[in-house]
Amino acid sequence: MAMATKKFIAICQSGGEFVTNKDGSLSYNGGEAYAIDIDEETEFSGFKSEVAEMFNCSADTMSIKYFLPGNKKTLISISKDKDFKRMLNFLGDTATVDVFIQSEEAARNISNMPASRSSRTTVSEAVVPVVAPADAVVDMSNIDHIVDRIGLDISFDPASALPAGDDQHRKAAQQWENTITGVDQRFSSFSEFREALHKYSIAHGFAYRYKKNDSHRVTVKCKCQGCPWRIYASRLSTTQLVCIKKMNSKHTCEGASVKAGYRATRGWVGNIIKEKLKASPNYKPKDIADDIKREYGIQLNYSQAWRAKEIAREQLQGSYKDSYTLLPFFCEKIKETNPGSVVTFTTKEDSSFHRLFVSFHASISGFQQGCRPLLFLDTTPLNSKYQGTLLTATSADGDDGIFPVAFAVVDAETEDNWHWFLQELKSAVSTSQQITFIADFQNGLNKSLAEVFDNCYHSYCLRHLAEKLNRDIKGQFSHEARRFMINDLYAAAYAPKFEGFQCSIESIKGISPDAYDWVTQSEPEHWANTYFPGARYDHMTSNFGQQFYSWVSEAHELPITHMVDVLRGKMMETIYTRRVESNQWLTKLTPSKEDKLQKETAIARSFQVLHLQSSTFEVRGESADIVDVDRWDCTCKTWHLTGLPCCHAIAVLEWIGRSPYDYCSKYFTTESYRMTYSESIQPVPNVDRPILDESTQELVTVTPPPTRRPPGRPKMKQPESAEIIKRSLQCSKCKGLGHNKKTCKDS
Repeated sequence: MAMATKKFIAICQSGGEFVTNKDGSLSYNGGEAYAIDIDEETEFSGFKSEVAEMFNCSADTMSIKYFLPGNKKTLISISKDKDFKRMLNFLGDTATVDVFIQSEEAARNISNMPASRSSRTTVSEAVVPVVAPADAVVDMSNIDHIVDRIGLDISFDPASALPAGDDQHRKAAQQWENTITGVDQRFSSFSEFREALHKYSIAHGFAYRYKKNDSHRVTVKCKCQGCPWRIYASRLSTTQLVCIKKMNSKHTCEGASVKAGYRATRGWVGNIIKEKLKASPNYKPKDIADDIKREYGIQLNYSQAWRAKEIAREQLQGSYKDSYTLLPFFCEKIKETNPGSVVTFTTKEDSSFHRLFVSFHASISGFQQGCRPLLFLDTTPLNSKYQGTLLTATSADGDDGIFPVAFAVVDAETEDNWHWFLQELKSAVSTSQQITFIADFQNGLNKSLAEVFDNCYHSYCLRHLAEKLNRDIKGQFSHEARRFMINDLYAAAYAPKFEGFQCSIESIKGISPDAYDWVTQSEPEHWANTYFPGARYDHMTSNFGQQFYSWVSEAHELPITHMVDVLRGKMMETIYTRRVESNQWLTKLTPSKEDKLQKETAIARSFQVLHLQSSTFEVRGESADIVDVDRWDCTCKTWHLTGLPCCHAIAVLEWIGRSPYDYCSKYFTTESYRMTYSESIQPVPNVDRPILDESTQELVTVTPPPTRRPPGRPKMKQPESAEIIKRSLQCSKCKGLGHNKKTCKDS
């Protein structure tokens, strides 16, 4: 038995007008209304004839539109049977549909409202001009003209795309009226000609299409069928110039006033915003879309504005591909302008980029002369077109400011890349001192550090250690229990004495014996103050270089040579600024260390000092501590851990008439600080437009890596204060983890 055909009532309205409400929705006021029964078997031609007879108008000239269900902002045009069937499918369980009939004159007015693609593509994906204040009118008859190989093709009337009284677009268009002047006009390239033609079409309000478009000739005609407007341009013989050879400048169509349109491509938008992006590098895609809509009557969605920004950036800074090609030249220029710098790169067998290491001479010299033998190893992601990871080695100056020593761009954080980075780092710093590294213990770092720097101390980054503990016990314990264990782990790490360490891990044992075993087997000699033999100066995590990462976040989207040069510029500026500032200092220690010493001195004045023997003294305050002046040691361990005399040591030194300044680490002195910043980083000229000579041609060929940026918003590096423990789902019924009471299986 055949299923019954579903019936609908089409309420046909004509003679009224659309009014825009405050919320942007449209209302139809006035006119006449008639009801027509339709069903899934109704043909569009029959429906159209019945409507024409009902309103006594021509079926060939009228326009038929309807609203999407529940959406009074979007009008859909019906121009063929497929559109009519699609309307019936949209209706679903709805019994009625409002259909709006307009004569040819009214249709012309409404046709200037925005058009978009078919239901196969969301309206937000198309580049559409907006009729303010209404949101959109979708014309599905133009589907075939919307997508081509280089962009979106949207037809509209530039002169009427903006609200009445807003002539901003007209002013923008007027300056382009004479970009095409006629036969014999010459251009330096076909791209210049195409851009001029684009602007000309906007100014004169018509759409065009290419009949021929190659590297030798371009033939363009008006998009309206039968219109004689056309233009032909080709290369001028024996030159590289492009010349207009033929042009018919007359339109017989009414495109200039009615059916106007032009091609809105990402490249065109990129060219428009180029100068503004140059002045404002942080020009946001949202602001780009707002400006293009206001000035040219075109609406872009976020991704289209973002891609246009990418194109504009490439026009200003060169392409990512060219940047890799220029990498050998750039590396040679760094070594030429900054002698003593270590800059190396490697390629894969197919000549694609593999990794790049950079350490400026000023960084190497500053680390060797004035910084503590302490290096922080960390990573940060690069969200450029070809992705990658930045490996960094940073130190701390005498005022605990970030001092970048070396960095590398690699394809991924792997054991092999870390081993290579450490080998290059060792050749750069080449110091005989025992260096303390604060770094992760995963990705082969534990093994590589021991192999490359055979005489170093490796302090496990406490943050990475806590994250691993949290991952390993997640699912077994509640959020609160894990938070207590992480807090106890930190307390154990910072505890200066064995008693404090033991007390903290016993607290972990009280919650979970398994977690206690995990902690005791995690090699506390690499992270606990009680056992660690190296000097960390109270630093426990590897993500010390937050300022450096903020520089990277400003430059990570740039082509590789430009990104490195931006970082070089930031480092150059910082070195100069800190050198000038430190020349004004009058204290023996750097400001932050001077402040700490004065605070400890104030506390020391209330202590009682007893001389025990030789250089050993007992200091009585809230507790009794033993100070050995000759060994720079106190039983509170603060002197050893920080490099500054503790309050107990200061009490002894003042009691025996010695200056506490003579017992501070030399790395905290103003003199050492100035030595850190005594060398300068020099500019690297011709990064944008290098002057290539014969020697440059012999350099290695480098092509972009095969990696590409995945879709979606890039993930940025977490700030240091980010919460390690994220609250897990807990059932209020059975108290189990990983589910709630609705999905609980406990009966």
